[in-house]
Amino acid sequence: MKIQILLAIMCILPNLALHSQTKFAFNDSKKSVDERVIYLINELTLDEKVQQMQHSTPAIPRLGIPAYDWWNEALHGVGRSGNATVFPQAIGLAATFDTDLAYRTASAVSDEARAIHNAAVAKDNRARYTGITFWTPNINIFRDPRWGRGQETYGEDPNLTSQMGLKYMQGLQGNNPNYLKVAACAKHFAVHSGPERLRHEFNATVSNKDLYETYLPAFELLVKSGVESVMCAYNRTNTEACCGSSLLLVDILRKKWNFQGHVVSDCWAIDDFHTGHKLTNNQLESAVLAFKKGVNLNCGISYYPNLVHAVERGLITEDEINQSLAVLLKTRFKLGMFDDLNQNPYSQIPTSVINSDKHRKIALESAQKSIVLLKNNGILPLSKDTKSLYLLGPNATNNDALMGNYYGVNQNMVTIQEGIVGHLNSGSIMQYRQGFLLARPNVNSIEWTSSEAKDADVSIVAMGLNVNLEGEEGESIESGDFGDRLDYSLPENQINFLRKLRKDNTKPIIVIVTAGSPIDMTEIAELADAVIWAWYPGEEGGNAVADVLFGDISPSGRLPITFPKSLKQLPAYEDYSMKGRTYRYMTEEPFYPFGYGLSYGKFTYSNLKTSKNKVRKAESFQAEVTVKNEGKIESDEVVQLYIQRKDSKIETPIFSLKNFKRVHLKAGESTIVNFSITPEMLRMIGENGETVVKNGLVNIFIGGSLPTQRSLNLGMSPVLQSEIKITN
Repeated sequence: MKIQILLAIMCILPNLALHSQTKFAFNDSKKSVDERVIYLINELTLDEKVQQMQHSTPAIPRLGIPAYDWWNEALHGVGRSGNATVFPQAIGLAATFDTDLAYRTASAVSDEARAIHNAAVAKDNRARYTGITFWTPNINIFRDPRWGRGQETYGEDPNLTSQMGLKYMQGLQGNNPNYLKVAACAKHFAVHSGPERLRHEFNATVSNKDLYETYLPAFELLVKSGVESVMCAYNRTNTEACCGSSLLLVDILRKKWNFQGHVVSDCWAIDDFHTGHKLTNNQLESAVLAFKKGVNLNCGISYYPNLVHAVERGLITEDEINQSLAVLLKTRFKLGMFDDLNQNPYSQIPTSVINSDKHRKIALESAQKSIVLLKNNGILPLSKDTKSLYLLGPNATNNDALMGNYYGVNQNMVTIQEGIVGHLNSGSIMQYRQGFLLARPNVNSIEWTSSEAKDADVSIVAMGLNVNLEGEEGESIESGDFGDRLDYSLPENQINFLRKLRKDNTKPIIVIVTAGSPIDMTEIAELADAVIWAWYPGEEGGNAVADVLFGDISPSGRLPITFPKSLKQLPAYEDYSMKGRTYRYMTEEPFYPFGYGLSYGKFTYSNLKTSKNKVRKAESFQAEVTVKNEGKIESDEVVQLYIQRKDSKIETPIFSLKNFKRVHLKAGESTIVNFSITPEMLRMIGENGETVVKNGLVNIFIGGSLPTQRSLNLGMSPVLQSEIKITN
């Protein structure tokens, strides 16, 4: 009997071995992605299908499918997964006005993302933040400086946001014809920019004109350019929850724009349907609403399991589950998750790329180009042989001042203190004292560093904000307003310290500000001889600041957002109308205008020419201008093209940025900068959201700043103007 059993087992074993080596049909990379998706879905039970539609998906051992977590971050470097290059925060990248740099930055980020993923897979680590689906970029409009998450965006302008977001997305996803390097995600769709405290219950009311003119252009461009994913927002827009919106998810995203990728909910946003917005009664109703409006992936693990019950109760069908899951699974196939690793070139990227010299150089370049010089009475650039410097302020030594939110970490973060001391020549003396706390009055009743600093030749104060004071709800632990900044000023103790330092002190004071959103600069600019705005500049931030401080490079960052004089100049924070907001509709004179930034060069503009002075509605034409650096220091200039309608009956922005180019000019050098002006740039948005190009007069402005008197008063060169007539 034992011999018979043994013989039977010996007969079965070869068949078992053969079965274990047999690939399923969905593993056959010779078949189309659509075919493979169908094969995989046919292997799944209803429970398994629903489990695969949550951000944390379990393994399916019988199919050889490992667990996978869709939740990964790469806002300005691979976030929350260990060692990675930390690039400048997104708002700082926007200040570079450099789309090529955005692409190269994102390409470096996605290389590191693949390397981190490859290493994690090799040790079977499937935890969150080891994946290759990234919920980046944030292309919301930074419509109000009070929004704590505005630092994650590319500023207040739809065109700048669109162009920077597009290149960042393309750098993430790569250009391989067969595979995505990583999957990017355009978020948060749509009309989302605070208040953080109310986001789980807030209804953003917006006109069709503002919707299509301001809030949607960046999303439309990324969708039509192939972004793999779109994340819907927490809030309601015009009474519909964004993750359950017929208008946003069905009519616009799927039907009008023909989006073929997957939609993911912001995390636990579906819970808000019944707990915050009161649109549904329970988890089941909320899950069904989101599902029916086209949310393929639920971030939040307790809602989509209800879809099994929904099928059982006849609220939805299993065929509908299959259709939605097919869209989602297609992303995993495009990433090569079910292919042999040797087939995918991205699966071969080694860990040696992580924080490599090449990537650190990109981080440094990005930080250098992001820094905005707001004021300079002639003290800058400093000599590296300055006899004595006194450095003050907590942000001089604080890594939080470099990173912003959604950050990675590494072992070589260069603080402002380290950067400055590393640039000084031998024989110079530098002292450092913190001097004050970032957000609280000094504990000691006696503060003597402001008096001691007056003995130095130059005082440098590193002040501002960090992610504990502004950012996302729940992360900004020192914020009293859930990460928002309802007080436009810096903490009073910082200003008090600067006042003490200035009192009876005739020696130069240089202020370095780290922050991700505008602040009231009125008194700071009055007290300081020079002001450097550094944003959250990343791991090379200290070196970049020192490069600007000592003139190794000329500052070339430009503001991607308006700095009002006070919040009194703005509408209410909860008001989503663009009237009175941003440089495009703000009639009040700001303190620092959009597009502003000083240089060590001196740029002049001349010979503005257009190829035509009368064009048909469907015609493109050319504009060119001569730019010269008449200064003594080579510098980058950001040449900006604005358009203004003169005689339109349709309300239009006061100015609209339509293009921009960086040029590098040596002392005395000049160049001709060309722009192509297309009918798309001349379009207007009507009250119902319709696109129109009407006859009439158009002003074309080209220069190094916004064409306003305030820019001239701050020392910018005059902007040149030409008039074009549009005809039939």
